[in-house]
Amino acid sequence: MSEVKLAATRDAYGKALAQLGKENPNIVVLDADLSASTKTAEFGKLFPDRFFNMGVAEQDMIGTAAGLAACGKIAFASTFAVFGSGRAWDQVRVSVAYTRANVKIVVTHAGIVTGEDGASHQANEDIAIMRVIPNMTVVVPSDSVETEKVIRAAAEFHGPMYIRLSRPKTKIINAENYKFQLGRGVVLRPGRDLTIFSCGIMVATALDAAAELAKKGIEAEVVNLHTIKPLDKKLIVDSVKRTGAALTVEEHSILGGLGGAVAEVLVENCVVPMVRVGLKDVFGESGKPDELLVKYGLTAEEIIKAARAVLKRKK
Repeated sequence: MSEVKLAATRDAYGKALAQLGKENPNIVVLDADLSASTKTAEFGKLFPDRFFNMGVAEQDMIGTAAGLAACGKIAFASTFAVFGSGRAWDQVRVSVAYTRANVKIVVTHAGIVTGEDGASHQANEDIAIMRVIPNMTVVVPSDSVETEKVIRAAAEFHGPMYIRLSRPKTKIINAENYKFQLGRGVVLRPGRDLTIFSCGIMVATALDAAAELAKKGIEAEVVNLHTIKPLDKKLIVDSVKRTGAALTVEEHSILGGLGGAVAEVLVENCVVPMVRVGLKDVFGESGKPDELLVKYGLTAEEIIKAARAVLKRKK
């Protein structure tokens, strides 16, 4: 059995940011007094004249990032997901998205796996409230390898982006030579019986579930939909036309996130039985990340149950 490698996506962000800083003098980084946790501190040490600690003032950070972008800079603004998406939403909408400012809002500590910090620090609605903003691109990398590719792609892309990262170390599923394409999903495992669409840290769990289903003769196609907006509609429709059933898996509320986005595509293009796995319109609570994933049904076992449920509805 091959060794399971773990790494935190926020660590990959800090590493990528430091490297990009060496390559591009136009990159500036802003943080809301959380640089040790968001991992922007390394950039700050290397390039102190291009790093701005804005204090606990997320709205000001986003407004300043938009101003720097208006001066030709590529601004990376970082904080925890719950603050970057919630506290600063109006500034993101008006100062960044409306003006198409070249600002990358890279948030860490997203989702239930923020763990012991509890419900007030667990962003389980951020994908939903970011993807409804016009001009906003939303990306949720599946592991540390993909995160480094995403950050590089963000620096090369002109316009607003929201990139969602996690706190704990999670399983690495992509090879080092993996090529990320913004807006293009990835079929990680082909299948014929149903399609499992996933994003973020749940992609690895979806692959585990698919492997178990295969032992029972059920071949699930697993698709990494890292870009929630713009969504890879063609891949979604092509896949479900082959498999005839859809299952979405995300570490986010089932309302408005990946599941909602996929449902919108299917109801307009190819109606098939569908089930969503995610947080079911509830707040989280304090606990260890692994315990919370079990409590809120974000496990391979629950994905298998959901797969069986959707297959019963398949004609």
